[in-house]
Amino acid sequence: MTSLWLATAPLVLASGSATRRDMLVAAGLPVEIVKPAIDERAVEKPLAAQGLPADRIAVALAEAKALAVSRLHRGRIVLAADQTLICGGRSFHKPENPAATAEQIAALSGRAHELHSAFVLARDGTVLASGCDTARLTMRRLDPQFIASYVEAAGPVIFSSVGGYQLEGVGAQLFERIEGDHFTILGLPLLPVLAALRDLGHLAR
Repeated sequence: MTSLWLATAPLVLASGSATRRDMLVAAGLPVEIVKPAIDERAVEKPLAAQGLPADRIAVALAEAKALAVSRLHRGRIVLAADQTLICGGRSFHKPENPAATAEQIAALSGRAHELHSAFVLARDGTVLASGCDTARLTMRRLDPQFIASYVEAAGPVIFSSVGGYQLEGVGAQLFERIEGDHFTILGLPLLPVLAALRDLGHLAR
């Protein structure tokens, strides 16, 4: 435990994301990883069919994860997060292989897209706090040869990213303009999360 973290047990992170874990640890929070058993597409599909905005879908996905894990870990503070990507009205998801990644990057090439990063804090099946932040990223125009080289250089780690890129890695080479919080782009609106934890009395003020 650190002197900044006031709870008796570590924060439970309902995510397998190493990037989110590293952000929290770097900010001085003790973290325990528990991957939620949630079918994200099954949760998302009816919400999208209802016309729910992408930011609210991100919150709903994070909430489903947080509640599922918090019911199994009674008394613990659980943090879940999710990210949605929208470009030209189309929703994008994590690519499953190099070909899908190349196709996705080509679709985003030369265009601006929005990343909505949401978080939910829960305990014992009850939501304690939630929020969402949005970043806007403009990808430069890329030719097929560069895209193929990028996919090879980035490696399979990009299959875990909704955009098919990681800004903290070679993905930085894809962009010409970025508007928004760096943490939000990485997949967790860290400053609102820390503020919520302080308000709940789990972090030192």
